Formats: sequence, C-alpha cells, structure tokens
Amino acid sequence: MRIRPALLAALGLALLAGACSDGGPPPTRAAAGNALSLPPIRTFATTAALAPQRSNSDMARDFLDLHFRLEGGSTLPVLTRFEMPIGVAVTGSPTATLRPDLEALLRRLRREAGIDIRLTPPAEARITIEAVSRDRIQRVLPQAACFVVPNVSSLDEYRRNRRALQTDWKSLRRRDRLAIFVPNDVSPQELRDCLHEELAQALGPLNDLYRLPDSVFNDDNIHAILTGFDMLMLRATYDPALTTGMTRPEVAARIPAILARLNPAGETRRSAPLPETPRAWITAVETALGAYGSDATRSRAAHEAARIARDLGWHDHRRAFGHFLLGRTEQSRDTGLAEAHFRTALTFFGQGPDTANHRALIQSRLAAFALQAAEYDSAARLLDQAMPAAKAGQNAALLSTLLMMKARLADARGHRREAAALRSDSIGWALYGLGTEATIDHQLRHRTAATTAAATLR
Repeated sequence: MRIRPALLAALGLALLAGACSDGGPPPTRAAAGNALSLPPIRTFATTAALAPQRSNSDMARDFLDLHFRLEGGSTLPVLTRFEMPIGVAVTGSPTATLRPDLEALLRRLRREAGIDIRLTPPAEARITIEAVSRDRIQRVLPQAACFVVPNVSSLDEYRRNRRALQTDWKSLRRRDRLAIFVPNDVSPQELRDCLHEELAQALGPLNDLYRLPDSVFNDDNIHAILTGFDMLMLRATYDPALTTGMTRPEVAARIPAILARLNPAGETRRSAPLPETPRAWITAVETALGAYGSDATRSRAAHEAARIARDLGWHDHRRAFGHFLLGRTEQSRDTGLAEAHFRTALTFFGQGPDTANHRALIQSRLAAFALQAAEYDSAARLLDQAMPAAKAGQNAALLSTLLMMKARLADARGHRREAAALRSDSIGWALYGLGTEATIDHQLRHRTAATTAAATLR
C-alpha cells in the first residue's frame, strides 16, 4: 500500500510555491484556458536501474524480512508467488498516461527481473489494475494512495469480501488472482509511482522496511520507481530454486546461493547490517508525514523521530530522515533552524549512490533558501548537485522544481532567454510530476505576481 499524500509531489508543490513565486491571488480558473499556453508534457525514457550497492549477505536478510513479515508485525508462514506467465489487465477508467507507463514497467520487469508478464484481456488476467477515483479508494482505506488485495478482481468485489479470509494476506498460501486499485484523478507521476510499488508487491514482497535506503519497499516514498535492489528481489523471488509453499528456513537455506548467482558483485561487498526499526520510530515518522493532525502534532512527532534515532545511536539514512522532517516543520517559522536541520540531514545521508535521491530533496530545499538570500553561487551549486538524482530517479515533480529555480537564478543574473527556456522545460515536467491543475494554478499565481510587481515599478 502506498501511503498518501505522495511525499515527492507534495514537496514539489511546496518548493514551486515557496521558491519561485512572490504570492498574490491567482486569476479565476475561468480565464485559465486563455491565460496560458502550456508546453507538451514531458516523460522519461525507460532505462535500467543501477545495480544494488550492498552486500548479498545483508540483502539475503532483507529478502526474508520482505517476504515473511507484514508491515504490522505479523509473520507469514510460507513464500507465495505467481506461476508464469502472468497476465495483467487494466479496467475502470484509466488515464491517458496509465497504459504507456504500465507497458514501460512491464518491459523492465521482463528484462531486469526475468518475469514473463504481459498485458492481456481481463478474462485472462491474473492481476487486474482498476483505475478509480481517489475518493473511492479512500472511502475504503483513508490513508492509502493505492493498494493491492488478493483473490479479487474489482473494488466492488473487495468491498463485498473485505472481511473474508480470502482477502487477508496472512491467510494467503498461493497467488492466483490479485487486484490493484490506483487513482485516476492524480498527477501522472503519482499514478506511475503507484503502479511501480503495487505491482511489485503483487508479484513479490509484501512488507515495507524503513531500513532500506535503496527501495520502493519503504514507506518514506523517497524512491519513485523500482530500483536495482527491487529488481534483484523480484528476480530472486522467481528463481527456479524457490517454489510457492517454502517456509522461511527453507528459503533462508537457498537464498545465499541464488543471490551469489544473480548478483556476483554483492559477494565482495562488506556486510553492514542495519538494526531493526522500532515501532515507536515508525509511528513518529508516519505522524510527522501524515495528512491529519495539527502542525504542532507533526512537529512533536518529528522531534520524537529524531530523538529515538539519536538515542539508538543510528548514523544511517533514518537518522538523517528525522532531521529532514524537523527541517520541514521549521521552514515556515525559522528558516535558520530549518536550514541547520537540513544540513545535518545531508551529513547523515553521506555520499553513496543509495541516498542520492534523499540528498537531492535536501539540496533543493537549501537551494530555495540560497535563492531567497540572493546567494546565487551557492544556489547554482546545490541545483547542479540535485539534478542528476532527479533525472535518474525519474522524479518529474522534483525536476520541474529544480528547473524553475534555475530559471529564477538565470533571471537574477540577467539571462532572460535562458530563463524562458528553463521555465518552459519546467512546466513540461510539472505537467507530469504535479498534474495539470497544480501546474496551471502555479503558473497563474506566478504571472499575477509578476504583473503586480511590474505595475508597482511603474
């Protein structure tokens, strides 16, 4: 299940509003069609992910915890997977971008994970992806952006059987039929992210682990698309040496040899296992990120997450994430304190490829502060540092924000033509990352602010 709100899209909206606009009310939406000429929507090419950078011994432990535990702490008695080939069907009211993004994902699963999976008619499908409104999803699971359920093929069927054993993951002994429910009224990126996470869980691991720095199987929502680690976990899941019905000890006996064969580079990497994540830290993080509760509640939760990480002596990405949350809570009240927390987070995120996406989020925040302070050289350096991760991680929401800040930087330096090109490019990515409505709202607000400033100067 992907938790709402989508963190990356929310960050993109906040940064676009905070770093690139001077405020002021937007014109009425009735004038929007005539007020703007939007460029074409930008999308990413399908590319293979970077291979995982951790040791096979650590990833063997991850494989077992992903497959034999659930997020709430329950354990699963046996391994389950589909038998190939696997047919996938789309029902409901899909958006224009759903099918192309799904086909790109299926190509990656075939090539990188070795899974024989293809689009089929609904009658032949083992996995059904139903596109419905966000409201319908949240009437069933209020905190979910999207979710996957066993042994049903539609949301109506799930409603009728939601308390039956057939839809309980703990009772699952084999995978024959699953349904994924995705929203059809969100940005293309949020929909794509749902496809990646929910299809991966439909095929393989059911758990999420905050200790994973390099995976979509992590409720921090930092990674937008399936990573090299995720593809390795899926390839291992469907390795011929494993079968449905194996117990944890049986899988534990075979997974080291499987990973050695699939990922020989991981045999030479030094083991650096991270400690388990306590429930108290998870609860604090989920509260700090939650859509409900007051700002004060979220602030207290962010402080609690940071305190727990400090008291446990962590020095990994989870310690950094607590400071990131503190920076978010403080940035509207005390920018100096927020910046200090963001810089502390950067220190704990380190310099490895596993945390490049995490660092890019921090660098974008610090670049916004630098722009507001007219520290243009610092802003340029931070934006250049963040751009590669935004592109490699296919995070259009963040990429559009970085480009918009680059446009503001070019304007400040008097490079008007460069600024206009960057702004157009930013809008194209924003249409994918944030959606048409959010992009139009921002552009109308930006133009109104610019017009007001010009009138004042006259």
